Amino acid sequence: MEPEELWVRIHQRRAELADQLATLTPQEWELPSLCAGWTVRDVAAHVISSAAAGLGEVMAVMVKARFNFNRAMFDEAKRRSARPTDEIIADYRRLSDSRRRPPGTTRFDPLVDVLVHTQDIVRPLGRQQPVPVSDALAVVDYVWNKGFPYGAQRRLRGLRLSATDAAWTVGGGPTIEGPTGALLLLMTGRTASVPELSGTGLAQLTWAA
Repeated sequence: MEPEELWVRIHQRRAELADQLATLTPQEWELPSLCAGWTVRDVAAHVISSAAAGLGEVMAVMVKARFNFNRAMFDEAKRRSARPTDEIIADYRRLSDSRRRPPGTTRFDPLVDVLVHTQDIVRPLGRQQPVPVSDALAVVDYVWNKGFPYGAQRRLRGLRLSATDAAWTVGGGPTIEGPTGALLLLMTGRTASVPELSGTGLAQLTWAA
């Protein structure tokens, strides 16, 4: 997918997430997301923060966390999520069309971020926000081949992933098949999509137990 089309998709998905967030009840904002230790509020604040993060801010956050990436992301999400929900939604309205991305990331990362984190938010709430097949196809090869922070090949070593809604296959060994969006979630460490998948390879997902 060309860079211009990628940005169009990113902006659309951010706007859709903003519309979802605007309908959440106060109780839903505080519920756990699919990310362990992160509330829906934390994830929502994190997703749009990438459109505002500059080099100086990123470095300050990393130094404070002693260059522990996961700790830095968690601490920054908590800081941003402490604000009123109206302010978080306002960030989306203001920044959804931004083409800014954090230093060290590629043009694919913002789309991965909003696709996966939208599922982190809506699935625990019993809400629906389907992952468009074309969006997932635009990033699955990138996620598969990217080590940190996804680690898909390490986590799914010896398995073959095969999409049932598109002509996409990767890896080798016992097969796990299902919708491209569900495979994207699996590759990024989410087990919530496992019920949507099938194949002999599922028996080898010891990390999903």
